[in-house]
Amino acid sequence: MTPILLLGAGRMGGALAQGWRDAGAFSAADLIIRDPHIDPAAFAGARINPPLEALGAAKTVLLAVKPQIWREAVKDVVPHLAPDAVIVSIAAGVRAADISEAFCGRRVARVMPTTAVSIGRGAASIHAEDPEALARAKALFAPVAAVAELASEDLMHAATAVSGSAPAYLYAFVEALEAAGAAQGLDAADSARLARATIIGAAALMEQSGEEPAELRKQVTSPGGTTAAALGVLMGEGGFGDLLPKALAACVKRSEELGG
Repeated sequence: MTPILLLGAGRMGGALAQGWRDAGAFSAADLIIRDPHIDPAAFAGARINPPLEALGAAKTVLLAVKPQIWREAVKDVVPHLAPDAVIVSIAAGVRAADISEAFCGRRVARVMPTTAVSIGRGAASIHAEDPEALARAKALFAPVAAVAELASEDLMHAATAVSGSAPAYLYAFVEALEAAGAAQGLDAADSARLARATIIGAAALMEQSGEEPAELRKQVTSPGGTTAAALGVLMGEGGFGDLLPKALAACVKRSEELGG
């Protein structure tokens, strides 16, 4: 399945390269990178922007450009690819049929990963109709992510909302928690230190304990206590139960728009 051609080496492409290297899955020597804005130092050992004729060596093509520019980014590349190259796309919202058509009928898998692939702790939603494309996508992402195979491509929109975009939701929550702590009189640095350590520890406990989130919540919520008072706001009218469905619906809508 190598060499792997990365079309786009931005934040996600770079995260994958780092994760693969640290996991011992693929080395820089396995990569061919095409990106006009690349930092060569970040991909030392890879073949960077070689002549177009060299792209025919690629067995796997990872489409990692912004969805708004993907057609422009691939038009010069396609004529030089091997006929049996498999396309794995992480372009949000872009349909497999459109990608396959642009790549002259080549097999396509779609993946929605998170940037934590850089530390081997990512999540990746995968769909492909073709078994070989599915296997190729799994081989790329299983070393650096928890993989969920989706039964339908239509579910990629929901996967984007609940996983691909969700790290930003958590970061936004931590930002708000830090600011709220400072508003209650904590030193801003102390509020940030406490908020971040608490969130990181709670996530680690959820992973290691195997308990359901609802059970863990109950374990730290005494009836009539301080946590219950806060949760009365967060889980009450206008709280998480109202906000998150609206947020995910907005994300799904935008994903559908990007797919045309």
